[in-house]
Amino acid sequence: MTVVRCALLLLVLCVAGCHQGMDSVAFQADGRPPRLSDWHVVEVRDGKLTLNQGVVPYDLNTPLFTDYAHKLRTIWMPKGVSAKYDPNDTFDFPVGTIISKTFYYPKGAKPGEVARTYDSSKDFAGEGLDMARVHLIETRILVRRESGWAAIPYVWNDAQTEAQLARTGAVIPLTLVASDQAREDFNYVVPDESQCSSCHAQDWVTRKIHPIGPKARHLNRDYRYADGDENELEHLMKVGYLIGAPKPADAPRNANWMDPHAPLDARARAYLDINCGHCHNPKGAANTTALTLDVSVAEDRHIGLCKPPVAAGRGTGDHMFDIVPGKPDDSILAYRMASKDPGEMMPEIGRSTVHQEGVSLIRAWIAAQPGECVAIH
Repeated sequence: MTVVRCALLLLVLCVAGCHQGMDSVAFQADGRPPRLSDWHVVEVRDGKLTLNQGVVPYDLNTPLFTDYAHKLRTIWMPKGVSAKYDPNDTFDFPVGTIISKTFYYPKGAKPGEVARTYDSSKDFAGEGLDMARVHLIETRILVRRESGWAAIPYVWNDAQTEAQLARTGAVIPLTLVASDQAREDFNYVVPDESQCSSCHAQDWVTRKIHPIGPKARHLNRDYRYADGDENELEHLMKVGYLIGAPKPADAPRNANWMDPHAPLDARARAYLDINCGHCHNPKGAANTTALTLDVSVAEDRHIGLCKPPVAAGRGTGDHMFDIVPGKPDDSILAYRMASKDPGEMMPEIGRSTVHQEGVSLIRAWIAAQPGECVAIH
């Protein structure tokens, strides 16, 4: 590279940094900073939620459902370190990694109203969010420290200028307004720190938490970055945040649950994997149920086919099996997904509304299952 080209590159980087007006990302090695801006990962500036230099956005093939909220996910790492690729599990992220997830909605017509839509095309201003169009709810920080991962929740103020530490969570009343003007009042619940840990603890014995989304099968997809579309695994490799990844064609890939061209089975399994598999696995919080819902398990009794419930309590709805092939109305899985009763609903936390489209997907998948169950008296 010539001296002139180096000088031009430095100038571009300097101008970008000055335009953002943000201090460098601050890795907090311990404690719970009182403000989201103490991290300098994302901040509201010049009418947008701005990503700092080196903060890389990403998305998932099939995301976790959270009351129809949209999410802006980011990763940042210190210079000179990278995550190690794993084909099945969460990548091995180095100390200093900061992962953020900002939950927001497209604005409704009135205060307290938010749009129920899957269209996020109008949310973005470059790689940040257009504050004229979106209402920020919370930002969760996952930080990799020497002692392991820590989960720290922040709630955005009414002025939408700053997010404050919310260790005990929060309850935010909102109204979802659909495109046909159908309305649903609900309480958006920001989980407290212990609830964050209950989902992110991949091993229920050690209780150590890990990120859920940054796995090869979730990230093997294209993202519209500021300089064009690119596969996320390839992009993370290019910027030095990931090492050891194969070509995307050789990496696992979950289906997009909304893709009408993808097989029904692939879509349903991807949905159950991201929404249920982090608890329903041999080491997870729901390991006592004998129900395994991550994408790797075979479609037999392990995934619930003709399996009697083990620890569902009144959540069975008086049904006999987790999944009855061809009969979603008789299946505990569909029943619990369609409930908002705290003693019956699944997932137990993370939602206050029923994901109607998700329930429809799983019902269609159950209806397509062959075979029948035989009750044992």
